[in-house]
Amino acid sequence: MKSTGITRKIDELGRIVIPKEIRRNLGIRDGESLEIFTDEDSIILKKHSQMERFEDLGAKLGEIINAIFKVDVIITDREKVIVATNNKDLIDKKINKDLIYLIDNREELVENENRSMEFDNISINGKFTIVPIIASIDSLGLVVIVANDDKDYSNLARLMAKILSEKINIY
Repeated sequence: MKSTGITRKIDELGRIVIPKEIRRNLGIRDGESLEIFTDEDSIILKKHSQMERFEDLGAKLGEIINAIFKVDVIITDREKVIVATNNKDLIDKKINKDLIYLIDNREELVENENRSMEFDNISINGKFTIVPIIASIDSLGLVVIVANDDKDYSNLARLMAKILSEKINIY
């Protein structure tokens, strides 16, 4: 464990403030959930990803879509890839700031021209259809379809995002 040299007092309600610099370095945003673990005399805080619970469902959906439509399916949470059908090296790679922007702003993106997209120094080429996964009021990640043909996959990506969000809402 890496020491920061920062100390904080606990208030009367048991709260502590995580310094802004640490939150920024770890990508912890306002309103995000943290998991709390204990280990002997330590308290460990870990960013919580609701999407990781549904990694198996996302992988099965991705495999089905990949087999039928011959497209690559990538599913992310708010910071990294959790499912990749054609390139397993992408799993756990950080997403770029453009994708984080789409999550934060709940925006879809459909690229009609071939382009390259970076995932932590791994380049993926193709035509991208990107749809946010929105459960309750939170934008939790993205469904990314990478194709090499001229078909419109936006409804397919929306369907996948809706299935995942509905499963999260039920849970």
